[in-house]
Amino acid sequence: MKLTAIILTLNEGKHLPRCLASLDGVADAVLVADSFSTDDTVQIAEARGARVVQHPFVTQAAQFNWALTQLDENTDWVLRVDADEYLTPELVAEIQARLPAIGPEIEGIFCSRRMTFQGRLIRFGGVFPVRVLRLFRYGCGQCENRWMDEHIKVAGSTVDFKGELIDDNLNSLSWWTDKHNHYASREAVDLLNLEYRFMPHDSVAQLRGGSQAGVKRWLKETVYARLPGGFRAFAYFFYRYVLRFGFLDGQAGAAFHILQGFWYRYLVDAKVAEVKRYMRVQGISLHTSHTAPICRA
Repeated sequence: MKLTAIILTLNEGKHLPRCLASLDGVADAVLVADSFSTDDTVQIAEARGARVVQHPFVTQAAQFNWALTQLDENTDWVLRVDADEYLTPELVAEIQARLPAIGPEIEGIFCSRRMTFQGRLIRFGGVFPVRVLRLFRYGCGQCENRWMDEHIKVAGSTVDFKGELIDDNLNSLSWWTDKHNHYASREAVDLLNLEYRFMPHDSVAQLRGGSQAGVKRWLKETVYARLPGGFRAFAYFFYRYVLRFGFLDGQAGAAFHILQGFWYRYLVDAKVAEVKRYMRVQGISLHTSHTAPICRA
């Protein structure tokens, strides 16, 4: 049984050694799909025995799906891990112990992801536990074709592992806000596409019998997206910070929930409003006949 980990990188020299170290003993091979880093990312990856391939970046989903085409055909399982994430020893041990006994009907495996902000674990506000599908059979899974907030999808059955994946970015707050400004532009594209369907719509949204990600996506697309722009950012922040006890995360948690739970969401809505205003002024219509494609892994 061969397990290959895929890591997407762009100037991740700060995070990559920790990520690669956490894969020791669980990944038989590591593929680093790099977007032409200018730091020492490639050198670090190659020194640790990873295979590096380079490809122009468009979206996370497109880059990951391209990376899947670069895997050896003898790969059995694929593990998706971000460069600023790492596997806990408990998750490593669980994969080692349970994966060989997984039946052929199982195509995907969920684990829990913990998030940190400014060096502190975020425990409240609905941020943990977040169940993410990161391990799947080769040939049975791929990323949703989305600009933002993409998830792995499989057609077959899935199981849950108890081990955790830690999302612990070591960059500065200025870097974080700059990244989320770019994320907001991509999120705005997805929201506009949900309304105007100018691109095929690919989604894991599913209310009944769906994964945690599927239920959240359904709520986002059928409830959140229909609320008035701007107001929904306030409503979402109130839900996370008050109703889901985000205030218990302390000072670092307050900064996280305000920035990620309100500022980021409001910025997305402001960008959506900016595009719609430009469309009105220029007399542009985005309505097309695109419908959601039927996607199977």
